[in-house]
Amino acid sequence: MKIGITCYPTYGGSGVVATELGIELAARGHQVHFITSSQPFRLTGREANIHFHEVSVSTYPLFEYPPYDLALATRMAEVADFYALDLLHVHYAIPHSVSALLASEMIESHSVPARRRRLPFITTLHGTDITLVGLDPSYLPITRFGIERSHGVTAISAHLRERTREAFHIDGEIEVIRNFVNCDLYVRRPDLVAEMRPRFAEPGEHLLVHLSNFRPVKRVLDVIAVFARVAQTIPARLMLIGDGPDRSSAEQLALRYGVQDRIHFLGKQDNVHDLLPVADLMLMPSEMESFGLAALEAMACGVPAIATRVGGVPELIEDKQNGFLFEVGDVDGMAASAIDVLRNPSRLEVISQAARRTAQEQFCATRIIPLYEEYYRRVLERNA
Repeated sequence: MKIGITCYPTYGGSGVVATELGIELAARGHQVHFITSSQPFRLTGREANIHFHEVSVSTYPLFEYPPYDLALATRMAEVADFYALDLLHVHYAIPHSVSALLASEMIESHSVPARRRRLPFITTLHGTDITLVGLDPSYLPITRFGIERSHGVTAISAHLRERTREAFHIDGEIEVIRNFVNCDLYVRRPDLVAEMRPRFAEPGEHLLVHLSNFRPVKRVLDVIAVFARVAQTIPARLMLIGDGPDRSSAEQLALRYGVQDRIHFLGKQDNVHDLLPVADLMLMPSEMESFGLAALEAMACGVPAIATRVGGVPELIEDKQNGFLFEVGDVDGMAASAIDVLRNPSRLEVISQAARRTAQEQFCATRIIPLYEEYYRRVLERNA
């Protein structure tokens, strides 16, 4: 198949999933065309069967804000026409689904009759496009319209599917296809861990990790609070991978707790698959997670997560089996759990193995990508 993929090419979960999906599809022989404002950060530009098409937005004095959604629709239609794409797959509803709708209608009403055809598009819902931005009164009607006019809709968790139906009164099909991880890439390699761990922790110290875009919903300040309690009790250090609006506040809180010299602020990293296996535990105290991709990536590396019982996280983590679940804001409970399991190496090993097994048996790319391929075929057959 020839597939056009549009996403936000940033460090957010939707962009990561879309990019990894394109990489996996290309590896399976499909021709993948990324149509985005810049090259997705996880692409190297050397992947076979992957093409990148930049969306450029003209600036004009009349426009207070450049009309990116219209430029995107135009570029989608151009790429679909030139490369004879079979379908478009857009990630994050706003504004990508509406741009795809415009592109689809442009192709169907092509000025050259011989080139008129159907161009189905699929919208994948990722979370805040539904639970936060999409519920804004300014965007709710257009978000609902884009979803309803999509030829196919998927959600990354059953929780998100139900939230979408309740909030937008969507009665049509929403296929649940959960996030995935490349289990061959995200894996604990003892030799690599032995090489890299001394950079972040001394012998006898425990190492915790947090990975996010440091937005308020990720509650990175709770990460600092949990770690400070852990570090007061047992020797420990913390890796913070990512960046965002709450980084400065996190640094200030670390200073107040007096743990700034035990925290590695690593910023945005492309090689998280090398960093995650070095840790013992992940902290993910988010206020909302539609799935919890960061936790899945850690679990695939044999690093269980201490997380919050929100959104789609319970579809990934089974409390006290392959990780730990707490209520939002329960920093004392999270810290006590971390201390308890870190002091018990045999229990930590059992839970680490269960975390890895969950990733392998339920969320590996080899299991999830065929679900997308089958869904593409169903949408194409319905719209032949």
